[in-house]
Amino acid sequence: MATTLPITLALLALIGAPQVSRAAPPPMPPALPELPAPRPSRPWPVRAAPGAEVGGTGLTLNGRSQRAAWRWSGDDPRRPVALWLPLEVLEGQLGFSSRSRPDGALALEWFGRELVVPPAGQRSLADEVAIDVAALLQDVGVALERRGERLDLRLPAPRLLQVRSSEQAGVRRVVLDLDGPALVRSSEGGVQLSLLSRPDQLAQLTARGLRSGTDGADLTLAVPGGAAPLRTFTLGDPARVVIDLPQGPARVGTAPQAAAPIDPRLLALLGPRLRWDQQVRSVGGTRVLVNAVRIDPRSGPLELRTLSRPDGMAGLSSLAALAQRQDALVAINGGFFNRVRRLPLGALRDQGRWLSGPILNRGAIGWDSRSLPRFGRLRLDEWISDDRGQRWPLLTVNSGYAQRGLSRYTADWGRLYQALTGSETGVMLSGGRVQRRISSQELAAGVLLRPEDTLVVARGGAALPWNEGESLRLETRPSDPLGNAGSVMGGGPLLLQNGRIVLNGSAEGFGAAFLRQGAPRTVVGSDGTLLWLVTLEGAGGGAGPTLAETAWLLQQLGLVDALNLDGGSSTGLVMGGSHRVKGRGVAGSVHNGLGLVPVGGGAAATGLSPTS
Repeated sequence: MATTLPITLALLALIGAPQVSRAAPPPMPPALPELPAPRPSRPWPVRAAPGAEVGGTGLTLNGRSQRAAWRWSGDDPRRPVALWLPLEVLEGQLGFSSRSRPDGALALEWFGRELVVPPAGQRSLADEVAIDVAALLQDVGVALERRGERLDLRLPAPRLLQVRSSEQAGVRRVVLDLDGPALVRSSEGGVQLSLLSRPDQLAQLTARGLRSGTDGADLTLAVPGGAAPLRTFTLGDPARVVIDLPQGPARVGTAPQAAAPIDPRLLALLGPRLRWDQQVRSVGGTRVLVNAVRIDPRSGPLELRTLSRPDGMAGLSSLAALAQRQDALVAINGGFFNRVRRLPLGALRDQGRWLSGPILNRGAIGWDSRSLPRFGRLRLDEWISDDRGQRWPLLTVNSGYAQRGLSRYTADWGRLYQALTGSETGVMLSGGRVQRRISSQELAAGVLLRPEDTLVVARGGAALPWNEGESLRLETRPSDPLGNAGSVMGGGPLLLQNGRIVLNGSAEGFGAAFLRQGAPRTVVGSDGTLLWLVTLEGAGGGAGPTLAETAWLLQQLGLVDALNLDGGSSTGLVMGGSHRVKGRGVAGSVHNGLGLVPVGGGAAATGLSPTS
C-alpha cells in the first residue's frame, strides 16, 4: 500500500492524517545539452459529466497481465470520460516521469506530453494514489477497452530508428530514437520496452554497455552486474527513451540474465537456524498465501537491520537494491511513504538517529542488536525552550507529514531541505543558538543542511519568535521506551500485543476504507522466541486479507506481537537477492525496509562467499 496505501498527500496533511505514500525526487545528474525541454504543460482538464463509473482489479498492457485497481467514468467501453490509474502503474509499467511541486501539485510527463495535477485531482484508489490520464493516453495513441473487471491498454510497438550515446558529468547517456511512443516497463536492474529492433541495433546497445534480449516486440535492456540505471525517462518530438548509466568503461554482455538465483549463503542457513515456510490458510472465506521467515535474532547468524537509501529521505528504490546495499540475505518492505513526494510517513531510526520521526501515535517496533523487537504505539514529544523558560512544541522530525506548526530537520533528511508546502519560514540552529532566519523564498529554493545544523520549519502561519544569536534547547521524549532503542521501524496499525488482538486503525489515523479493504500485507512479528518476517497475499489471484483477517490469522499461527507495515504493491520479500514476493505481481518501489544481515557483516559471518 505504500507503494501504495491509503494516502494523504503531504500537503493535504495540513488538514488531515496521511495513510500512505511521496516527495521531491533526489537531485538528478545534470541534463545533457542535446535534449530539449518538454512541451508546455497541459492543465488539469475540466471534465464534462462523467456518466457511470465502473472499476476493476486487472490490467492487460500489450498482452501482459497484472493486478491493479482502476476506475473508468463514461458509458463508452472504448472512450472513457475519465480513467484513473495508480501512479505506480503509470511510472513502473508505462514509463511516466513525475515530479512534485511545493503546492502539492504533481507534474506527469510521458513522451513530451506533460500533465499538471493539483492535489484535488489526486485520488485514493484502494491503497494507491491514482490519476486521471484518459486524455493523455488517448492523445499518445493508446487504445483503451474495458472488459468486465479487466482493462486492456494497447500501444502499437514503434520501430527503433537509431541508438546514440554521449558522456558528461559522470553519466553515460544512451538515447533510443523511436518513430512513436512505446510502453516502458521498469524492471530490477534494467528496463523493458515494447518496440521493434534489428540485430545490428542490439549490437550497438551491447557496445554501449547494455545487455539486450528480445521476445517478439519486447526488448529487455539490463546493466551487466545487476546494477540499475541511474535514471530512465522519455522525451517527445521526436519520441525518445533516455537511459542514464554510471560513467565508466562499457561492460559487454549478451542477453539479460535470468531471475537472480538465491544466494548460496542463505541456502546454507535454511533449516533449524533460519526457517522459511510457505502455506495457504483460509480466513473469513479468503484463501491467503503466507510466506514466513523465522529466526532467533538473539543467537542466530543474522541480525535485524533497517534498510534505507544512503542519500537521505527523498527518493524510492527497489527492495532488492536496498537489500543488496546492506548485504541483507532476507528483506521485506518497511513503513509507509508519500508516493507523490517520495518521502517517509512514519518512524525510521538507525544507530540511535531519527532518519524520520513517528507520526500519529502509530504502531512501531524498537530493538537493539541481538534482541527481539519491542512492539507498541509510538509518539515523539519534542519541545524547543528559551532562556526565559518558554516552550514551543515540535510536531515531527525529518518527516514528509506536513502539518500546521513547527517541525525540525537535520542532515539525516538529506544534504538539502526544500519546502514541502507553499509558504514556510525557518530558523537554522547550530551549537544551541539561532544562526539565521530563513525566508520562504530560500526554503522553496533549498537550504543546505550540515551535520551540525538543525532546521526548524514553521508551516501554516506558525510563528518563529526567535532572533539571531538567541540560545535555545531541544527536549525530546518518546511516549514508549521502544523509542529509545537504537533501531525503530514504524508502520501501523499495531495488530497483536502480548497475545491479544489490539487492532484500532482509527486511533492511528487510518481511514475506514483502508481498514476494510483486502490487500497484500507485510508484517513483522514475534512469537515470544522467534522474530517473524511475514507476507500475506490472496491465493489464486485474490485481493488479499483485510487487517482484521490478518490479525486473526497471525494469532492462529502462534504470534503474540505483530505490526502491519506498508502493503499493496509495496509488499515484497527478497530471499538471497531473489525477489520471491511481489505484492501485485510487479516489484513496486519502496522507501525503506527491514533486513536480516549477517552478524559481523558480510560473508565471514556465514563462512561462505557470495559466489561460492
